[in-house]
Amino acid sequence: MSGPDQRPALPEKAADTSAESPWPVRLLSMRIAEYVEKMSVLWVEGQVVQLTRRPGQRTAYLTLRDPDVDMSLSVAIQVNALDAMPTPLTQGARVVLQAKPVFWTQRGSLMLDARQIRPVGVGELLARVEHLKRTLASEGLFDPDRKKPLPFLPRTVGLVCGRAGAAEKDVVENARRRWPTVRFEIREVAVQGGSAVQEVMAALQELDARPEVDVIVIARGGGSVEDLLPFSNEALVRAVAAARTPVVSAIGHDVDTPLLDHVADWRASTPTDAGKRVVPDAQAERHGIRHSRDRGRRALHARIASERRHLVALRSRPVMARPAAMIDARRQELDALTDRAHRRVLAAVHRAADQVLHLRAQVRTLSPLSTLERGYAVVQHRDGRVVVDQDEVTVDELLRVRVARGDFAASVVGLPGAAG
Repeated sequence: MSGPDQRPALPEKAADTSAESPWPVRLLSMRIAEYVEKMSVLWVEGQVVQLTRRPGQRTAYLTLRDPDVDMSLSVAIQVNALDAMPTPLTQGARVVLQAKPVFWTQRGSLMLDARQIRPVGVGELLARVEHLKRTLASEGLFDPDRKKPLPFLPRTVGLVCGRAGAAEKDVVENARRRWPTVRFEIREVAVQGGSAVQEVMAALQELDARPEVDVIVIARGGGSVEDLLPFSNEALVRAVAAARTPVVSAIGHDVDTPLLDHVADWRASTPTDAGKRVVPDAQAERHGIRHSRDRGRRALHARIASERRHLVALRSRPVMARPAAMIDARRQELDALTDRAHRRVLAAVHRAADQVLHLRAQVRTLSPLSTLERGYAVVQHRDGRVVVDQDEVTVDELLRVRVARGDFAASVVGLPGAAG
């Protein structure tokens, strides 16, 4: 049995710890140091953001930062390794170094014990940028169809630029020279060095979140390939592609083409060009308005003159000069039609009269009276029956004889062939 002052044994593994049996800090530090000590020597790449080299000391210290994220490690390196570099090491340089991870238990910090250091050449950096360019292009980030049009007159222009740099002056002065009342939201950030990517991205996201900002200009003056590398950073390029606000890239000069130029909605050859592009030219717009107004006035006057000529031509027509002329013409036509109808009626009447006379002559020719006028007579019984046969009459019968001009009575005195 253990004594009252004897402490319980500590867990052997981290998985065996608990709130009742924790590890002390010193043990955890020792275990981390043991784990790190097992790691092999490795090569690591990063960007030098701080270099401390004191005269007389054999060891120099630097801070190595990941260029894509805000993460860094401290590095200890022998001065003779730095002196062996072909060019002096400066802040912002991209390097690869061979190092052994070391965990300092007293301070609880991880650092790298470097053995060799080499600069990353410009050719290698450009090759990496070209590979990233092909990758982003295959994803469609450079397609013209996804680019947003710039507004005609933005309410506010967001500007991301260097601190006290010429790029800010070029953009602002040229924009206000074209449109004096343009408003700017300016964010001054580091545009080169280890913190450039993070600061530019933070400023971009802040301006993109402001609803009154209609366009964002990312501007930087010219520089070396290494100086412009932050604007070919993958994280920054993807942040620009994801922005809802149109972005104008104004990096360096016309010959400088970082990847930001390809993903931006519009590429300006220089910051001066960006200032001219984001706002219209007030003088040119006033000239355009005057020209449109003059053209509209001329078109209106020409239309009025044309309509006036048309009205004059209408008024000069006889029907408008003397409206009764149309009635007179119609009256003449009506009189002519009436006279024509009258003549046709008279002609029809005359033809009908001639036909009546002709028919009358025919009737008269066919009439029994005409036969009687030739000496014939009509003999009738007393009851009006016409005698057509001698056997129908008797002796002493009184008959009526009708001649052409009157009639008279006749008595039958005898019949041919009768006896006695």
